[in-house]
Amino acid sequence: MLAELRIENFAIIDRLDLRLGAGLVAFTGETGAGKSIILDAIIALVGGRADATAIRAGAERALVEAVFRLPEATRPAIHAILEREGLLDDPDFLSIGRELRREGRSIARVNGRSVNISLLRELGEYLVDIHGQSEHLSLLNVRQHIGLLDRFAGVETELQTYRQLYRQLLGLRRELKELREAEADADRRKDLLTFQAQEIEAAHLRPDEEDDLRRERDRLANAESLASLAEQAIVLLEGGSDETPAISDLLGRVVQAVHSLSRLDSSQAKLADQLTAASEALSDLGRELQDYREQIEFNPRRLEQVEERLDLLNTLKRKYGGSLEAVLAYGQEARRKLESIEHSGERIAELEADEQALLEKIAQAGELLSEKRQSAAEELARRVELELADLSMAGARFRVDFQRHPDAHGAPAGDGQRVAFDDTGFDRVEFLIAPNPGEGFKPLVKIASGGETSRLMLALKNVLVSADHVPTLIFDEIDQGIGGRVGSVVGEKLWRLGVRHQVLCVTHLPQLAAFGDQHLHVLKELADGRTITRVETLEGPRRLDELAQMLGGLNDANRSAAQVTLQEARRRADELRAAGD
Repeated sequence: MLAELRIENFAIIDRLDLRLGAGLVAFTGETGAGKSIILDAIIALVGGRADATAIRAGAERALVEAVFRLPEATRPAIHAILEREGLLDDPDFLSIGRELRREGRSIARVNGRSVNISLLRELGEYLVDIHGQSEHLSLLNVRQHIGLLDRFAGVETELQTYRQLYRQLLGLRRELKELREAEADADRRKDLLTFQAQEIEAAHLRPDEEDDLRRERDRLANAESLASLAEQAIVLLEGGSDETPAISDLLGRVVQAVHSLSRLDSSQAKLADQLTAASEALSDLGRELQDYREQIEFNPRRLEQVEERLDLLNTLKRKYGGSLEAVLAYGQEARRKLESIEHSGERIAELEADEQALLEKIAQAGELLSEKRQSAAEELARRVELELADLSMAGARFRVDFQRHPDAHGAPAGDGQRVAFDDTGFDRVEFLIAPNPGEGFKPLVKIASGGETSRLMLALKNVLVSADHVPTLIFDEIDQGIGGRVGSVVGEKLWRLGVRHQVLCVTHLPQLAAFGDQHLHVLKELADGRTITRVETLEGPRRLDELAQMLGGLNDANRSAAQVTLQEARRRADELRAAGD
């Protein structure tokens, strides 16, 4: 529900901070005080149309911000959107904002981060439903009608069964499409895949051979230098001359001297052993250097072969991946695709048979779903018409229209034809209304009267109260063209809606306002030569005075009538509450 609302520099609103409660919240006040402006601000907040003309004169920007408490019913869907965008903070609350700037820019924010306006609209569908002379009417969105009907009909189990089959069919048809496309281009693809697989296989690749080849190339390319350096080291270790004795000879002398020393001083025997070990290690090193020098190969032909092999590896990597592992994986995938093409005819025939079997199952599940919808639609129409009669629209009629569209690739229907289908089934559902006797049925969007539309929406909301999960409902001009008696009926119905939803209602009828769990008075006044809008919460005597003013003026008779109106509304609310309504 809408818990907090802040508006700055929007039309005649200078600054407004509202804390809104649950249940029915009634907004009253003189015409032009700013009641509808508050609603316009909320519409802008959830992604409705707004531009620089909404900015208060003399200001550079307008700002609307709100905090919503998320109900259990819509929380998973909202969390999914926020997680998708990386915006989920508090699991129980959501803050959104809209800023309009004089130069024409519009900035949207969710949980303090800038987002696209489209995201506000997407979230707004789960947060607020506005009914009045506005384009933001959820029930005028035909795509939502089937979902409302399904929740009213209680077909969740049937719909889940149908959608499982539908998802299976989508996966099967994706595979079929890929196989058919591959088959249509099979010869060219087979030649290409065969060439690629054979080229990779002919190379007899080893994942680690590239490093070995580079090391061999370095040895072959530097063979002369390596041999010279090895020979130099061997000469220093074992060759020597009269002028420069070999290192091994010098170390041998050191070993003899220390052994003689250890015979005279036994405490140095360990040192003698260490020198002996060092002499033996030096001899081993000399032999290893000899072996290494003998292995050094002056082989230009082998160097050329290594270079050619490295060039081949680099070519394969450029064509099939950045590493030898990737090249090998590409070759295996090419072989797999070749096998798939070679057996594609068999697989296509198998999938086509599976497709027909799935379509038969979808047809059965879709027909069952449709039957339950049509049965529920009759009950929905009956209950909506009863609600409309209570709202002084006794001649109005309501109907749920079902349409199907033929499709040669669709599911088999009962009449032998094939029909189009999607994840909702076969039916295209739309709510129709005939507001006056003798008129034909029309789509809801064709209804011109704002008050008539609001009453129709109220009737639908009351019937669909358990099916509609949008937490905050806003009704503007719902009392247009109705009197006090019907106003009490409307107030009662709005109060009943407020048991499951937060309901914000702009009204001029005291009989309706008296049902409000929270009564907000919107007034405009002059401050420093400027008109501003202010909102005050009315309770006790001040609320009685406002109801009396709405009844015709502040006098004892109207105050007494206001008291009776308020008491009657409370009595009726208590009865409904006790009855669990």
